[in-house]
Amino acid sequence: MMLKLSKFTSFVLAALASISSAKIVNAAPTQTLTVVVNGIQHQKGEICIGVYSKEKGFPSNTSNVLQSSCTKITGSTVKQQFSGLKPGNYAVAIVDDQNGDRKLNKDFFGIPTEGFGVSNNPTVSIQTGTPKFRDASFSVSKNTTININVKYSLDP
Repeated sequence: MMLKLSKFTSFVLAALASISSAKIVNAAPTQTLTVVVNGIQHQKGEICIGVYSKEKGFPSNTSNVLQSSCTKITGSTVKQQFSGLKPGNYAVAIVDDQNGDRKLNKDFFGIPTEGFGVSNNPTVSIQTGTPKFRDASFSVSKNTTININVKYSLDP
């Protein structure tokens, strides 16, 4: 009886070990995205960063953001990491949020009144309009670092 129980216990332990290792083998690898925001001109407020995985809502609808973070400004550069991203295409939008409302404030004409930026640093002017996801997207297939320059006015 003891030998049968011992064999059964060994079988159960081996089965559990193979199940747990199968989960590890089949788990999709995740990546870390590091966003470096440069050119901050104020020492108050915070830099809010949104990571988007789809075109929908980019760059201003925060309900469509995949991950986000706001970091207190302590210098001319802010660095923030986002973990657990699956390999794929992403785009990032940032706001130099001076008044703490966690959104990009605009004037009557729709021109930003706070600092802003998007990944790939595309031209943002009256002619180009709001940047598109395709212009700001980049591939994350391994741990990735991107740099975004804060704009405090539209490009000429």
